[in-house]
Amino acid sequence: MFTVTGAFDDGATYTVQVTGDAARPVAGSRRAAALVELHQGEQIALSPTGPRRPVDGADTATVLAVLREYTDVIEEGPGAPRRASALQ
Repeated sequence: MFTVTGAFDDGATYTVQVTGDAARPVAGSRRAAALVELHQGEQIALSPTGPRRPVDGADTATVLAVLREYTDVIEEGPGAPRRASALQ
């Protein structure tokens, strides 16, 4: 579990805990949770050059990738997955 602070396109800010729980992958912001739910099952790049994986609420790396892709992530707390390298 780790925290993420960011902002949506309209300037609204959020701070959430990424839980690793498939039933509730994000806690602390209904809007951020809805964003993750909206993209559930879609392929998302874990870094600008890949690799790509399906968004899964139990997979903290893909949940973080959704937040990085669709919001302006300002801070990632201790324990957040690093961006994956395409060469892995």
